[in-house]
Amino acid sequence: MNIPVAWSVVLILTAAWNLLIWPRFWQRIVADPRSRDADGRATTFLTVHSVLIAVSLALALAVGVLGVLTLL
Repeated sequence: MNIPVAWSVVLILTAAWNLLIWPRFWQRIVADPRSRDADGRATTFLTVHSVLIAVSLALALAVGVLGVLTLL
């Protein structure tokens, strides 16, 4: 395996890992009692984690696309 192909594989594996892990983390955040206040409204805890997860998934998608494109 030459170096450029190896880096492409690393990018794809990194993307796959993040696309696998973050949705599962989201399930735990939503179920966490700190996510909602007594009135059922979203807390800062939920908002911050939502942004973190959304950005991480967007980056994972971009890295995955980059990895696939570098293989072509």
